[in-house]
Amino acid sequence: MVLVALLLASSAAWAALALLYYDHLAGGTRAALAVAFTVLAAATLGAALRRAWRARALTLYGLLFAAVLAAWSALRPANDRDWIAEVARLSFATRDGPLITVHNIRNFHYRSETDFTPAYYDRTFDLRRLSGVDLIASYWMGAAIAHIFLSFEFDGHEHLAISIEARRARGEPYSSLGGFFRRFELVYVVGDERDLIGVRTNYRRDPPEQVYLYRLRGAVADGQRLFLAYIGALNRLVEHPEFYNSLTSNCTGSIWELSRVNPDHPPYSWQLLLSGYVPAYLYEHGRLDTSIPFATLEARAHINTRAAAAGDDADFSARIRALPRAAVAK
Repeated sequence: MVLVALLLASSAAWAALALLYYDHLAGGTRAALAVAFTVLAAATLGAALRRAWRARALTLYGLLFAAVLAAWSALRPANDRDWIAEVARLSFATRDGPLITVHNIRNFHYRSETDFTPAYYDRTFDLRRLSGVDLIASYWMGAAIAHIFLSFEFDGHEHLAISIEARRARGEPYSSLGGFFRRFELVYVVGDERDLIGVRTNYRRDPPEQVYLYRLRGAVADGQRLFLAYIGALNRLVEHPEFYNSLTSNCTGSIWELSRVNPDHPPYSWQLLLSGYVPAYLYEHGRLDTSIPFATLEARAHINTRAAAAGDDADFSARIRALPRAAVAK
């Protein structure tokens, strides 16, 4: 009976949350069904304590749980919802040998986090000219949680940032729990650094975000393979949308999966689940500059002050990477 109770409690918790975040019903209906299923599980446990009712109660519960599971499994991701403006357009790329043209690069002009003018552009990048890859970590709720994304550098001055995020519809708030239950689609937001980094350093206030930029160490060929893996992934999403998942298909889990194109990619670690520790994890594996202590590297990587000074300047990317002389001396 202890095992039955544990099975009922765990399955009921999952089913109640699946119903609560079920996308095809109104909010009130979802909440009522979630409560009803929780009550059903408690009643089933009570009935299971009596031998005469046990089989029928567990059979009925199993059938209703199977119905919830079937409805959840039938959910399919889509690209045709009424999306918020920030993720309304999907980026895609076309290739002509080493020349890769990326379409719909986001370059919004912000007056505040919610007041902006949408803008996009296309640009062609020469894969042979890829000169580096940077990791950006943005913190807003303590040291353990951060949003991680990459920026690819070409010719030492052109940068293309790609952020893996949950794609939300209008009026749909983000929820980490909802991300476990097929509530959001997956999106690769491809953008100018003045947009993807600048909105986090200069415009988000509730809560404010602290942003760090680290240069990744590795062979140029590794960066090229990783860039092509990103291009392939964002092109696939245009034809075959996928669900975002808070545990696996998210900013860090997806980056790790993509990095597997390189034979010497870092091993999987619990630090990928607590994404705020990803920079320290990469430092431990020699993927960041290890010539200085991590605390010093982290202090240099903090770019909020430099980004605020850069504003919307055309040289935003160069200015956020320019260390003050005092910092270099340390």
